[in-house]
Amino acid sequence: MSSRFDHTKYKAFPPIEIKDRTWPDKVITEAPTWCSVDLRDGNQALIEPMSVAQKKKMFELLVEVGFKEIEVGFPAASQPDFDFVRSLIEEDKVPEDVTIQVLTQARPELIQRTFESLQGARRAILHLYNSTSVVQREKVFKTDKAGIVDIAVEGAKEVVRCAAQQPETEWVFQYSPESFTGTEVDFAVEVCDAVNAVWQPTAENPVIINLPATVEMATPNVYADQIELFGRLIKNRDSVVISLHTHNDRSCAVGAAELAVMAGAQRVEGTLLGNGERTGNMDIVIMAMNLYSQGIDPGLDLHDMDRIVSVVRECTQIDVHPRQAWSGDLVFTAFSGSHQDAIKKCLDVYEEGTPWEIAYLPIDPRDIGRTYQDVIRVNSQSGKGGVAYVLSNKFGFELPRWLQIEFSRVVQKSTEDSGGEIHPDEIWELFNNHYLNNEKVLSLENFTIEKQEGRETFKAQIVYFGKDIAISGEGDGVLGAFVEGLKKAINLDFEIMEYGEHALGQGADAEAVTYIQIRCDGRRYSGVAISKDIIASSLNAFMGAASQMLSEQQAAA
Repeated sequence: MSSRFDHTKYKAFPPIEIKDRTWPDKVITEAPTWCSVDLRDGNQALIEPMSVAQKKKMFELLVEVGFKEIEVGFPAASQPDFDFVRSLIEEDKVPEDVTIQVLTQARPELIQRTFESLQGARRAILHLYNSTSVVQREKVFKTDKAGIVDIAVEGAKEVVRCAAQQPETEWVFQYSPESFTGTEVDFAVEVCDAVNAVWQPTAENPVIINLPATVEMATPNVYADQIELFGRLIKNRDSVVISLHTHNDRSCAVGAAELAVMAGAQRVEGTLLGNGERTGNMDIVIMAMNLYSQGIDPGLDLHDMDRIVSVVRECTQIDVHPRQAWSGDLVFTAFSGSHQDAIKKCLDVYEEGTPWEIAYLPIDPRDIGRTYQDVIRVNSQSGKGGVAYVLSNKFGFELPRWLQIEFSRVVQKSTEDSGGEIHPDEIWELFNNHYLNNEKVLSLENFTIEKQEGRETFKAQIVYFGKDIAISGEGDGVLGAFVEGLKKAINLDFEIMEYGEHALGQGADAEAVTYIQIRCDGRRYSGVAISKDIIASSLNAFMGAASQMLSEQQAAA
């Protein structure tokens, strides 16, 4: 049986003949001009187009984020789009520093209808387009190059005529040779030069020439070559703003736009979070945040990423993948143990105001409204670093390394048994049950301390497996004296291997937490205790470790 999966029916995209290309040596140092097409290109790609209320909410978000150019619709294509454009103008919803843009095909009746929608606008970008690609010419419109040029020129003339009838509006003209990536570069230049011959742009009043990757057909470097070659060949380059509009068919829309900016483009069209036809438009959030992560002002305010995601989701009814770059819920989340350990160690030494250099975190999550608590989450793949991070950041426990290793095994067993993620409160419950509220077979009833000649004498009543026992011991400190007395009373040989303590919080009323590890017959046992009295905290931590040891020995007997 033959397979339909047959690569031989496709042909490779031909390389662009360009000598001495310069874009590979360029570096982006400032953000391009951004134009959101969420309300036009994004909207027309939705199964259920946005309602008027959703459009208004999206427009308000775009203004709030900082877009100065917003394509608000295709008013000649549908009455809802026409009505929405009118509402923005008539209700004075467009801020002084924002320019609305509308799209129209190069057909006289559509151009006229488009200008009708814009009556009374303070400033507007009239975006004219017609298809220029080889496949469109030969198989859709069945016309030659001259016929395509005529369509563009006649459309450009009609734009000039209609604009002259509405002189109260400041007009900016934009032209797109649609399916630019499938158009010979020299022919795209020919069409655009013909349009510009009608529009007569100047350096003071330039036109926008938008070069869309309507279908992404090749690798990003090829698109960059097309843009650089176009910029070399177009007449009156200083009177032209080269704009990009990349789609994501090959999942390279952002990369293509970045390389094309390096190749000389000055403006980028896209959508928030990448909604658009087929596999989507270029995600402006990604490209803007890419610039931000390199220390470049993106010109957009993306500090409240969760709100941006929420509004876009509400307006488009499209979820954001949890791993979508910069905006996904899990993009700053590490489950891997080695990643968690590296993040924790870097955060432990990070000082506010210094350059951000944290392993696995390209930016500070707080910059876009996320928190460090979201960075490390724990499942069966996690290690000691993740567990320690959660206990430190949420509960204030700075576990010593030896205890991190030990307790991470407890957490890992729990996650392996459940097969899923374990949340911070569940980690705390495990820690509490395993160390703080575990069953104690050894407890202290009362004690006295005497200090003579630098030595401590410790006398106490303890309960040992339910029996009252009196102990007495001497040592260099209270804990040492207690241990000495206990060893004599129960005839055990063990030693303290690790000891650590720190305050939980600040101020005079802060509690102290103590961590102790003891060793007996090659086995190690840990105890943790909290108390406002550091001596009580130390003694209780020791008894927690000793209780583990004694319970295990009794079970073995």
